[in-house]
Amino acid sequence: MTDHLPGPLLATLDIVVSAAACLQDPWWVFGGTAMALAGLEDLHIPDVDILASPRDARALVKGLHGHLSEDPGEGRFRSQVFGQILTTPVPVDVMANMDVRDGGDWTAVTFQTRVPVDVDGATVFIPAVSEQIATCRLFGRPKDLERAARLETLIH
Repeated sequence: MTDHLPGPLLATLDIVVSAAACLQDPWWVFGGTAMALAGLEDLHIPDVDILASPRDARALVKGLHGHLSEDPGEGRFRSQVFGQILTTPVPVDVMANMDVRDGGDWTAVTFQTRVPVDVDGATVFIPAVSEQIATCRLFGRPKDLERAARLETLIH
């Protein structure tokens, strides 16, 4: 299932999984990387998005020599913890307690499902395809709606 993924992305996931061994709470890879791991092909994946608990997000960013940033919460998304890791072949964005602006209100981005995916002998966790579709619709940007439609082809 991961044969279509580029080498730098596979290497990054391997690094993330090694570093995630110290995490104490559930964590997920989401966004374009999760979609590719679910089976979508021909996606442009500029980074790996990870959702974790605040404690684990900080630990992962520190463990991979990333940097934490203050999130002003002024755009479409905000996170209690936001960190970027640029020491990996593909950049990694780590978030905790993430919200998306839904009209005038903030809606929490959470996942209930946790699907293990084998990536070269390492386990990466992604939300189920149905939950990825719902998240894309919640995000609501044109690229997200297009991705939701593509994801639907995996369950029909």
